[in-house]
Amino acid sequence: MESADALVAGPIDYIVLEWQEHEPTGEAFAELLSLVERGLVRVLDLAFIRKQDDGSIVALTWQEAAGGVPEIEVFDGVSSGLLGDEDFAEVAGAMAPNSAGAILLYENVWAAPFATAVRRSGGELVASGRIPVQAILDALEAED
Repeated sequence: MESADALVAGPIDYIVLEWQEHEPTGEAFAELLSLVERGLVRVLDLAFIRKQDDGSIVALTWQEAAGGVPEIEVFDGVSSGLLGDEDFAEVAGAMAPNSAGAILLYENVWAAPFATAVRRSGGELVASGRIPVQAILDALEAED
């Protein structure tokens, strides 16, 4: 078995998606499938949920989450076991009442060779972050 330092793996990210007015159409999941097929990401967990009016979270099947949209079916049962009750409780705080959502945990496969080289050379990730696209657009517009 490889040590954790030598493990060839990319950074792991998560996102929480929310649909307040309606259920997902499948368009986003078709794009996710494309990312997987091109070897850019590996889905570790994908859980569908609904936040009730009282703030509780209930798990949904892919059929309940999107009315059986075929693009979502391919992810049925994808679970690494990394998501737990604490994660679902935290997600509940981010979602609006009476909304549907998805929690996606994924590996950035495209970055695995770089991340592995950093670990093998004794380096480690000490910070990371995201800049929202709208912030970039606003900054570029302000320069004009």
